[in-house]
Parts: sequence; structure tokens; C-alpha cells
Amino acid sequence: MCGIAGLIHRGKSSNVGSELQLMLQALKHRGPDSTGYALYAENDGKNFIMRFKVGENVGEGSTSVNEDASVYDKRKKLVDNMLSELGAKVIKEDQLTPYSFRYEMQFNDDLMEFSKKIESIESVEILSIGKSLELIKDLGDAATVSERYGLGDVKGTHAIGHARMATESGVDIKSAHPFWGYPFSDVSVVHNGQLTNYWNNRRVLENKGMRFMSECDSELIAVYLAEKMRNGATLEEGMKDSLTGLDGVFTYFVATKDSLGMAKDTMAAKPLVLYESDDLVAMGSEEIAIRSILPQEIDTYDPFDGEVKVWQI
Repeated sequence: MCGIAGLIHRGKSSNVGSELQLMLQALKHRGPDSTGYALYAENDGKNFIMRFKVGENVGEGSTSVNEDASVYDKRKKLVDNMLSELGAKVIKEDQLTPYSFRYEMQFNDDLMEFSKKIESIESVEILSIGKSLELIKDLGDAATVSERYGLGDVKGTHAIGHARMATESGVDIKSAHPFWGYPFSDVSVVHNGQLTNYWNNRRVLENKGMRFMSECDSELIAVYLAEKMRNGATLEEGMKDSLTGLDGVFTYFVATKDSLGMAKDTMAAKPLVLYESDDLVAMGSEEIAIRSILPQEIDTYDPFDGEVKVWQI
């Protein structure tokens, strides 16, 4: 079933970490397995932020976490060595869980080759790279993940998120949303629905040099859009192409460093409710998500079938 939510403040910043937590927690009944946040935060824009993991969540506080701690540490050291070889300069590093890290770094070369090198290390996955994007996903509901990663105080301009009920793939971080629009910085995607031409599209895109890190059908959207943009399409053009290039029923959100977009398939089988004002756009799988941050009387509407919309900061 799954639930998705997104918001964008036009012309100002806000406490998007707390706002998105409220929206996703209101959708907990749609997806209790994992929660993901893509927050476009108030960073200085000088350096890249890389979020990556060196393993999976195997249970907070369990003995298996302690047993794997040495493995996580070895993988982290391999990442550090690879960063040094690639000429990346780490300015600041934070260990957020035994398996999850946030690095602020300077890097000036090709992100695709960089990412391939880092992810050639066993069990290492880059969750995102960006100068404003902070992508966090883990097992548990919105409140649990927010508390684990300290997201309640994150300020920024826009955000998208996902509450996942695992149907097409396993309950793990790798299959959780959002997905990074590899190899582009500051691009993220969340999705509600099912894609029926996943494997055919995946084989085509892999033959073009694109990478997949999971067997979750939703990851296809991020890779599909990345390949379109890699070949010169704008974000909106790629989204419009997806209405015919992707088969199935879907509603998805995509965010970049300065915009937020939504696309709904031509059958319009997956729900979406929208609220728009001069200052704020908020949307979610159910109106309860919007009401969690706007309890006053508001007017909402459902987008049309086959509709694509993009909003700028």
C-alpha cells in the first residue's frame, strides 16, 4: 500500500524535518516496515554531503549489532581509503548508527565514476550525494527513524518521504525509499504503486551503464529519470516521458535542489491529495498527512490522471 508525502516552502525555509515526520507518522498505517526522508536542508552549499551505509539494520541493541561492529568498521575504513585514492577531502564525518554515516566532503570530478568506486566495496551503498539533499532511510516508523537520526530540528525548503509496506521486495534499508537519482547530486524519488515492466526496463538501463542497488521496482523511477537527464532532458521532460515509458499504476514525487514535482499515471489508480498556497505546497497519499501540519480549514484537490506538476522554491 505505502504512503508518500512531500512539501515545499516557496521563498523561505522551515522546520521540514519535523513537518515531514508529522506527515509520515500520519501515514504509518499505510507502511509500517520502513520510513525514508529526503530533506533539502540549510547547508552552506560549498561541500557535498554524502550519506552512506556499510551494512543493514539488524536490530537496535541486539547482540548481532555488536557482533557486526567490527565488520562495519572495516568497511568504513575501506571507504576512507577509497576516498583518499579518489582525491576527495573529508571535512567532517558523523557516525549516525553502527552502519550509517554522514560525510561532508570536497570533490570536483565525475560523480558516476566516484560512486561506482565507492560502491565496489562489499555491502557499501551510497544513499545520496548532494549539497542540500540529506537522504535518510531505515527500518521503523517516522518517529522512530527521526529520533534515531536527529531529524526533528532539520531546517530547509522542501522534503519528500515514504512510509513503506514491503510487497515487491524484502524489508531492508536497501529496498526502502527514497531513492537517489544516481549519479546526479540533490535528486531523490519516492513512489506508491507497482511497475509491471521493471525487469525489461532494468536490463535496458543496465546495458546503458546505469546501476541498481536493490530489486525494488520503485528504484526504476529514479534510474529512469537519471538516464533521461544524463542525455539532456529536463526533469519535467523526463517525468512526462515516464508516463508512457513506465507501465503499471503509480504516483511518485521527485525533488531536486530547488524544485518538487509529482507525476500520476494515466489510470490514476493510486491516491494523491494536494494543497497549494502562495507560500506552501503540501501533498500526500491521504489528506490526513496534510492536516497533520495544517490543522486549519483548507481546500485540497486530487490531481488528474496523467498529470505532471513541478513547483520551484
